Amino acid sequence: MAESRHSVFRQFAASDWRGFLKGVEKEGLRVDRNGFIAQTPHPEALGSTLTHPRITTDYSEALLELITPVCSSTGEMLESLRNIHRFVQQNLGDEVFWAASMPCELDGDASIPIAEYGSSNIGRLKHVYRQGLAVRYGRMMQSIAGAHYNLSLPDSFWQTWQAALGNGQSLKDFKSDEYFWLIRNFRRRSWLLMLLFGASPALDASFVAGVNHDLSRFDNRTWYGESATSLRMGDLGYHNNAQASLNICFNELSTYTQTLDRAIHTPWPAYETIGTRRGDEFIQINTSVLQIENEYYSAVRPKRTTEREEKPIQALETRGVEYIEVRCLDLDPFSPVGVNQSQIDFLDLFLLDCLLTDSPRIGDAECERLDDNYKDVVAKGRNRELTLCRGGTRVPVGEAAAEVFDQLEPLADLLDSWNGGETYRSALAAQRRKLPENASWPVPSSEVVEAMQQSGLGHRDWVMEQSRQHQQVLREEGLDADVLAAFRTMTTESLAEQKAMEDAENQPFGDFLEQYLKS
Repeated sequence: MAESRHSVFRQFAASDWRGFLKGVEKEGLRVDRNGFIAQTPHPEALGSTLTHPRITTDYSEALLELITPVCSSTGEMLESLRNIHRFVQQNLGDEVFWAASMPCELDGDASIPIAEYGSSNIGRLKHVYRQGLAVRYGRMMQSIAGAHYNLSLPDSFWQTWQAALGNGQSLKDFKSDEYFWLIRNFRRRSWLLMLLFGASPALDASFVAGVNHDLSRFDNRTWYGESATSLRMGDLGYHNNAQASLNICFNELSTYTQTLDRAIHTPWPAYETIGTRRGDEFIQINTSVLQIENEYYSAVRPKRTTEREEKPIQALETRGVEYIEVRCLDLDPFSPVGVNQSQIDFLDLFLLDCLLTDSPRIGDAECERLDDNYKDVVAKGRNRELTLCRGGTRVPVGEAAAEVFDQLEPLADLLDSWNGGETYRSALAAQRRKLPENASWPVPSSEVVEAMQQSGLGHRDWVMEQSRQHQQVLREEGLDADVLAAFRTMTTESLAEQKAMEDAENQPFGDFLEQYLKS
C-alpha cells in the first residue's frame, strides 16, 4: 500500500516548511448616514478604480473592494488590510463602510449605480461586463459583499513536495495538479466553512421586496432564516438558472478550462434575445452562458495573475495555477476588517489538509451529493437535527464537523511544533468551541441574530451601528505618516496612469471588443 501523503509530509524537516503565502480581497458597500446605498461617485481621494493596486470597486460604484498584497503571515496580511481600511475610512466623509455581506437599504435596481472605470477600452469593457450582469441577473444580487481568501504555497515547498512524492512532471503541471487535488477535497468539505463562518442569516426587507421567499419575519424591516447560516450563498444570493446547467468540472486544469471556455462560447437563448446593444450602448459583452470567466460563481477558484488584456483561461493554460481563491466567506460583521485571525489560521490548516488527504476524482453522483450538503448547511446549518450525506449514509452535521476537527488535530500539532507557539492548535480550538455538545451553537450566524435581538434593532440599524463603531475605531487608530504618504502616492499615480491610458486610446470600442472576443 502506498504511503499516505500525511505520512510523507510528517517526514519533512522543520526547515522544509516555509509557511503559506496569502492575501484577501474584501468587499463592502459605501452607505449614506441613513443606511441607504451611496449614490455618490467613488471618492477621488481613493484613486482610480481601474489602476489602484489596493482599492477598487466590484460591481457597483458604491461597492468597494480592498486588496492586500501577497503576505507571508496572517499578522502581516491583517495589518495590511487594516491599513487599507484606515485610509478608506479617513476619506469617506459622512458615509459609512457597511460591515455585513447582505446589503443596506436599497430601492430596486435603479438605486444601485454600476461601477465606472473611465473611457479607456479596458475601462469600458469592465463597465459593459457589469451592464451584462445587470441585464442577466438584475443589480440586486450584485450588491452583496464577501471576502475572498487567496492562498498559495511557495515554490520551495512544491519542489520539496514533488521530490518527496517522486513525481516527474514539470513544476508547472505538478503544481496545477496538486492545487486541483486540494480543490476536490475543498468541495467535499466546504459545507463546514459555511457552518463556521456563515454570517448572513438576515437581510433588509428592501432586498426581497416583491420576491417570493421562505424567510421568517424578524421585524417590519427585517427577514431572516431561522436556521440559515448564509443567505448570501443561498438561492437569494449568488444563484442563477443559466449557470446551473454549466457542469464545470473541477477534477483537473484541462477539464476546468475546457468547460469554462465552452460556457463562454455557448449561446444562451434568453441572452440572445437581449442582444449586445441597446441603440449605440453596449449592454453585455456577448450572448453566451458566460460573458467572461469571472461571471461563473463558485465557492473556490484556481487562479493565475493575469497580464493586462489577458483572459484568466489563457493565463491558467499558459502558466498553470498560481493560487487558490476561497470565495464563500461572508463578512464578519463583528470585525472592523471583515475577517479575523483565528479564521484565517484555521483556513490555512483546513486547506493544507485538503492537499494532504486522499482526493479521488469527483464523479457526477458525488458532485450532486456535495452540492446538496453545501446547500443544506447554507439554508439550515444551525438546525442541530440536520444530517449530511457521507459515503452513502446520513450523519448529523455536528458529528461530521467533529470528525473533520479530529482529522485536523495532528496536522495542527505538527505545524506548531515546526513553527513554535500555538497558532494552529488555538485556531482549531476556536472552531471547536462553536459546536459544544450541550448548548446552542455560537456560530457567527447565531451570534448575529442574537445581537439583533438583544439590541432590539433590525438588520439595517444593527449593521449600521456596527459599521459606525468600526469606523470610529479605525479613524481613531489613524495611519503612520509613511503609510499615509504611500497611500496618497498610490492615489496620485493611479489617477495619472488611468489618464495616460485614456489619452493613448485610439481604437474604437466596438473594434476593441471584437478583437477581445476573438483572442
